[in-house]
Amino acid sequence: MPRYYESTIIFNFTWDQVAQAFWKRYPNPNSKHVLSEDTVVRKIESGKLFTKRLLSKTNSIPKWAERFFSGSHIYIIEESTVDPHNKVLVTYTRNLGYTKVMSITEKVVYKACDTHADHTVAVRSAWIDSQVTGFSRAICAFGYERFKKNCSKMVGGFNYVLSTMFPLQNMITPHSTTTSKFKGVAKNASELAKAKAAPIYASLHPNQS
Repeated sequence: MPRYYESTIIFNFTWDQVAQAFWKRYPNPNSKHVLSEDTVVRKIESGKLFTKRLLSKTNSIPKWAERFFSGSHIYIIEESTVDPHNKVLVTYTRNLGYTKVMSITEKVVYKACDTHADHTVAVRSAWIDSQVTGFSRAICAFGYERFKKNCSKMVGGFNYVLSTMFPLQNMITPHSTTTSKFKGVAKNASELAKAKAAPIYASLHPNQS
């Protein structure tokens, strides 16, 4: 039985920054399994950028799965559409090899956050299926857990690239908070000083109202 996976991630970077970093997310410390990436097609139509890329990856497999997979090297096709006007980036990926054993189709939609302009929301969906008679349920369960685990690595790797490309992005909010805090402390200290000085001033100038 096919398995479905979905997750929503919020990146603390603007959509423009995420769209730029998307093309530079490899290599990163979490992507050592990505061996190569090649652009097959790239064109602009109706103001949108359409790209098709071929990626080669390698993943270790458990002993029981070796009877189904003759090797750990696999090719992935990635198709993407960038809509800069509406600030939406959509990607589709699927494996080209071993599709009867296990096929994984993934869709990710990156959109500007509605509530925070400096954040980006990424909704990831994946469909895992197998056509191996008698083992499809077990293979789908394995693929689901493996994909779920890899998602955390993908997000961590992408955040690493974003932080490297835009190192000051995450410092904006703390800096603003600290500045506001200091301003508040200074204001309170000033009001306290005025309150203490008022009685002293009144005693020195009793005839002034």
